[in-house]
Amino acid sequence: MSATIQITVDSHDPRTLSLFWKEVLGYVHPGPPGVDLAEGEDPLTAWDSFLELHDVPQEQRNSASALEDPDGIGPHLYFQQVPEDKVAKNRMHLDVRTASELRGDERMAALEERSDQLIALGATRLARHEPEPPTSIGFIVMADPEGNEFCLD
Repeated sequence: MSATIQITVDSHDPRTLSLFWKEVLGYVHPGPPGVDLAEGEDPLTAWDSFLELHDVPQEQRNSASALEDPDGIGPHLYFQQVPEDKVAKNRMHLDVRTASELRGDERMAALEERSDQLIALGATRLARHEPEPPTSIGFIVMADPEGNEFCLD
């Protein structure tokens, strides 16, 4: 029997970080448990109402946030609030596959374009790695708004 995975990200501001990754991946925020969202209803607004209804203290309302693939294929992402800062390079990171089918200058141009879009959302560009055939087709290392490294691939 195979297992499914959820990727959990430690964060100071789960809601804000989930909004960043929502845009990066094209994921969606799920609604609160037991709540059927109306067509076009904002899941985060529904969460605010849900937390208010259940008397969750204000200081706990940004303790977590989640995302899911709207197609149900990719893993869930869960952002949990932690007090400590990130202090070292990630031991595991995400590869955001945006130009997998491209090669050479066309690939690197597509990665550059996506890098610029993500910088506008709050990402930081860390390094560009040129293609080195036959073992690498090139990639760009980025960091999300809280410093978690990921690659544009």
